[in-house]
Amino acid sequence: MSKVLITGASGLLGYNAALEFSRNGFEVRVLIRRSADTSLLNGLFCEWYYGTIENAADVEEAVAGCDFVVHTASLTGQWGIRRSAYEKVNIRGTENVIRACLNQGVKRLIYISTANTMAPGTLEDPGTELNPFSLFKINSPYINTKYIAQQKVLEAVVEKGLQAVILNPTFMIGAHDLKPSSGRLLKYALNKMFLFYPPGGKNFVHVGDVSRAIVAACRHGENGECLLIAGENLSYREFFRMVNRLARQSPVMLGIPRLLLKAGGLLGTAIGRLTGKRLKLNYASAYLLCLHNYYSGQKASRALGLSYTPVSVAIEEALEWFDKNNNTRI
Repeated sequence: MSKVLITGASGLLGYNAALEFSRNGFEVRVLIRRSADTSLLNGLFCEWYYGTIENAADVEEAVAGCDFVVHTASLTGQWGIRRSAYEKVNIRGTENVIRACLNQGVKRLIYISTANTMAPGTLEDPGTELNPFSLFKINSPYINTKYIAQQKVLEAVVEKGLQAVILNPTFMIGAHDLKPSSGRLLKYALNKMFLFYPPGGKNFVHVGDVSRAIVAACRHGENGECLLIAGENLSYREFFRMVNRLARQSPVMLGIPRLLLKAGGLLGTAIGRLTGKRLKLNYASAYLLCLHNYYSGQKASRALGLSYTPVSVAIEEALEWFDKNNNTRI
């Protein structure tokens, strides 16, 4: 029986991945912070290690004896966080994971990056793994540090013989979103008389599809390759309409003009520089909300034997889970 270590197992993807590994007969070990909400994990048979990825000794101890390591843990918040915190978790934490995998002779590291380390495309020509990194200019600490961390993994593959596959999921939707993470977008779409939507769009993917891709990547996929895990490309208008149709709601939909949104973003960045606080609406967030952030997941489908679940199913499962666990619509 193979043993897998999962970092960030209390999050949306980490927990779903742990569940998928358990279903496939793996021994599951999780590395979690003592401050994390572990209520999801209480119902999952797994071995717990308390620690942080920023502490090299914690990572080394957790990796020892494992055949595979799935590194999902990262700092993902988009505001109110210092750049140094992103660097500490996303870059130095990943370096600790890489070092431990090399020291302990792990068969394969599955590193969970983000689709935004590759340039997005249009509906007609969606972004692929061949697209270069293009979003450095918007100065998003999250995206920039995830790109650097991804490069650290690729460098270790070439220079140190690390066995690794990088998965680049798009925006994940599904059940067991405890914090919530992507559920915040669902929350924004619901229970409104007037629903304002930005001019851009995203690729949305069922979190279960990403979890299945992680398990498959332990056995399949070329060493050192990046694979986009990407489901359906939808404008925000289309996505919000789908959410409200499934929730049986019908708000008045109002589009936010592109120039107005970007102007608000520039203002938010200026205020942030003056006050030292990163506001929710800044240039980076406004730019992404205006962007057609579309991708293709066909390479992963071929390499991992992956089929994609309709986004409507992911939304239904997420809404149902929130209803059952919060006793009210999010």
